[in-house]
Amino acid sequence: MSGSIFAFILAVITLGLIVPTAIVLHYVTKWKSLRGLSDEEQDQLETLWRDSQAMADRINALETILDDTTPEWRSRR
Repeated sequence: MSGSIFAFILAVITLGLIVPTAIVLHYVTKWKSLRGLSDEEQDQLETLWRDSQAMADRINALETILDDTTPEWRSRR
């Protein structure tokens, strides 16, 4: 009898404490890994940022050229 009571108590402790704790720790680890960007996403973000900076430089250059050649182009909107 004492062996079955011990097994019952061990099962209750396992199902009541250890399993829920393991599940919570598993999902906490998953959530932490999902917070940041992956290496591929980080590379894509850096590429997009560089491309946007290059586009901004080109737009500024075009606006400078237009200001020199056609000063009234801004008022044509």
